[in-house]
Parts: sequence; structure tokens; C-alpha cells
Amino acid sequence: MSASPLLLPKPLSVLLGCLPNYPGAWLFVTGLNEVLSQQLGSDVTGMLQGKKLRLRVTDAGWTLDFSWQSDRFVACHCHDTADLTISACAHDLSLLARRREDPDTLFFSRRLTMEGDTELGLLIKNTLDAIELPVLSLAQFHPAAVLSRWRARVSTGRPGS
Repeated sequence: MSASPLLLPKPLSVLLGCLPNYPGAWLFVTGLNEVLSQQLGSDVTGMLQGKKLRLRVTDAGWTLDFSWQSDRFVACHCHDTADLTISACAHDLSLLARRREDPDTLFFSRRLTMEGDTELGLLIKNTLDAIELPVLSLAQFHPAAVLSRWRARVSTGRPGS
């Protein structure tokens, strides 16, 4: 792995930085709920309850604010300090999501930063390490696949999860 991360081209970064953050946060938590929310234990969700989390995509100029409410992640407008902020460039976050890079490697090479409640950060890291997540596949986000899962939830009475 190279010492410096791949960054978005400056013109694209400037363009992305002009987009409002809330719709991006909503899309992010929709995917997060799809992949992760049902796999979290009650001990983890209890510690996440009401915590303000922030994911900062440094080269895109995005700040995605969200929290855990009841049984799912929800996007929020967090104008104050988050309980935990995790920051990295889009490429490194993609590597993490696809499990192609270890968070410790990125952290110790200063490509991934964590600010705020370090105990909460370690809880999240250890939880993600312990869960057998599928390698991120964009096919699971194909509109037909998402619609099919949504229909299944509606039929069981859980459309918002």
C-alpha cells in the first residue's frame, strides 16, 4: 500500500463540497442500516443510543452526521460537536468498507483520524471487527435489490428500518 492516499481530483472535490450534507447523511444511514443495523447486539446499541456520530470525508468536503435512535441509524443535523468524529479521504473509507485495509494501519499512518469519545471509537472499531460483514458489493445497492428488500420489510411491517 502506498504511503499517500488517493485523493479526489480538486475540481470534483470542490463540486462535492458544495452539496448539502444532510441528503448525503440520509443516503449513508440508509446503506448503514441495510448492511449493519440488524447485526448489532443490544450491548452495542445501548452504548450508541443518542450518541452523535460524524463521518468526515476529507477530500470530498462532506460531513455526515448521524446517531442511533431506537433500532436504527438516523441522519441528523449536528451543528455542534459530535461525540465521535471519524475522518479519512474517500478512497481510504472505501478501502475500509470493502475490508481491503485495516483501520489500525490507516490510523497509525495518520490517514484515519478519530476525535472525541475514544471509548466509543474503540467500541465501534471492535464491533465492526467482530461482525462477519460481507465485502461491500455495489450490487446490493442496485435499485431493484433495494426495492425488493423494502417490499419484504413492508410486508412484515418494518418499512423504516
